[in-house]
Amino acid sequence: MIHHKQNGIDLQKLNTLDPLRRNVEKELGKEEHTPMEPPSAYELSLMDKKEYEGFEKPLHILMKEHGIALEKIEEFEKALVQFKKFGYKLDAHINQAFKDFFNFFDDKLMPHNQKEEKTLFPLLHKRLIEIGEHSVGENPKTAIDVMEDDHIKFIQLGALTFNLLGVATRINDSASRIFVFDTAYENGRELIELLKLHIYREDYTLFPLAHQHLTQEEFNTIENEMNKLD
Repeated sequence: MIHHKQNGIDLQKLNTLDPLRRNVEKELGKEEHTPMEPPSAYELSLMDKKEYEGFEKPLHILMKEHGIALEKIEEFEKALVQFKKFGYKLDAHINQAFKDFFNFFDDKLMPHNQKEEKTLFPLLHKRLIEIGEHSVGENPKTAIDVMEDDHIKFIQLGALTFNLLGVATRINDSASRIFVFDTAYENGRELIELLKLHIYREDYTLFPLAHQHLTQEEFNTIENEMNKLD
């Protein structure tokens, strides 16, 4: 059971939220429809929306980084789809796209997650506990716990996908190689969708919650801590 407040957050809804998932099967020529999909949910830019202009600087910084991440994710997704479509044959373009994504994953995305975990998340978690926006029980959970669980899944899926792609290239048996590539593809797709969903959750749910409940002094503290990490 979750405690609710007016304008608050439903943890169960957050944990099952499934906005538009890009239909990769459609790109592969296997038409498939998902009901009740909001139009282009992942592609909406919060930075262009007037209702977000009043957000504090740390939130704009994080959302800008999200926008860059979505571009990299999109490039990786296109390369991954093409890789499967043409029978898991690596060419220079696909190889470079994979390399660029995993370099970005290590050099930019992981530091971004750490920035959130070390600056915004502790203060917001504490505030959500204070206002009753948490699960019941001995160890109450908030939306922050959902976001941190996602961060752990990113590391697991990213490492698994990267390693499987590398292992497959060294397998001589064709059937075994395709099997491993197919497993890497499925894990890569899961990583892509989780990244998109996570960004959507933060931009459209978590950051507005932070804007509503954290003080200007707390945002100043967050900004100072962010500057130390850059």
